[in-house]
Amino acid sequence: MSAIETAEPKAAVSGRYLYAIVDGDVDEKPYGFLGLEGCPVYALSDGQLTAVVSNLPGQKLRPERRRLAAHHDVLKRLMPLHTVLPMVFGLVADSPDAVRLVLRQNRDALLAQLDRVRGHVEMGLRVTWDVPNIFEFLLGLHPDLKVFRDHVFRGARAPSYEEKIELGRHFEQTLSREREQHAETITQLLSPHCTEIILNTPREEREIAKLVCLVDSGRLREFENGVIEVAKRYDHHYAFDFNGPWPPHSFVSLELQW
Repeated sequence: MSAIETAEPKAAVSGRYLYAIVDGDVDEKPYGFLGLEGCPVYALSDGQLTAVVSNLPGQKLRPERRRLAAHHDVLKRLMPLHTVLPMVFGLVADSPDAVRLVLRQNRDALLAQLDRVRGHVEMGLRVTWDVPNIFEFLLGLHPDLKVFRDHVFRGARAPSYEEKIELGRHFEQTLSREREQHAETITQLLSPHCTEIILNTPREEREIAKLVCLVDSGRLREFENGVIEVAKRYDHHYAFDFNGPWPPHSFVSLELQW
C-alpha cells in the first residue's frame, strides 16, 4: 500500500483514516469524540499543519451511509475548533509517520488553501420554481412560446414528431434563459455578503439556481438576511432554501502528493 491512497470499496485497509487538515500544532491531541467504526479521533501534527485522524482496523472500507455520516459528523465537530480543510471520504495512510510525510510534502499547498478559507464557512442556496407544471408556467410568462405551442396543436390536430421536437427545443431554450437571468440577478445581489460564489448546474427541471457561497463566519446573519431580501423580490412561484454552515468543501481544491 502507498503511504496514502483512496480506499477502494472492495480493498481491505488499515492505518490512519484522514478526516481533515487543520492549522496549528496540536500533535497527539485527543478530541473526545468518535469517528469511523467508533474509533477515537485525534491529531497528528508536523509543525504548522495538523491532520485529524482515527485508527482504522483492517477491514473493507465501503462508502456506506453510516460511514459517510461518521465522516461528516467529525468535520462538523471540528468546525468550531479550527479552520478546516475537509478531506474526501476514503483517504487512508499506513502510519503516523506516513501522515506527517503527507503534511510535509504538501505544506505550501495546504497552507495556501487554509489561508483561502480561514474564518469562513460554506453555505448552500437552492432556488426552485414552486409550481405544479413548469411548462404551463413558462407559457404564461412567454407569449411567443404559447403562440408556438398553439400553432403546433392547432385545430386539435396531432403534431408531427418534428414539431414536437421543435416545441421541446423552444421550451428548453426558454427554460435556460430564465435560469441564466435569475442566476445572474441572485448572484449579483448576494455578492456583497459572500467572499466567493460558485454557481452549479441545476440537475432537476424545477431548479433555477444552485449556489455554494464562501461566507465569513462572523457575517452569517448578514448572509441569511441577504437571502431573505433577495427572496422578497420574487413571488410565491419561487422557493429559496439555504443550508449550512458546512466545512468549505467546494472551495478546497487539493491534489495531495506523497
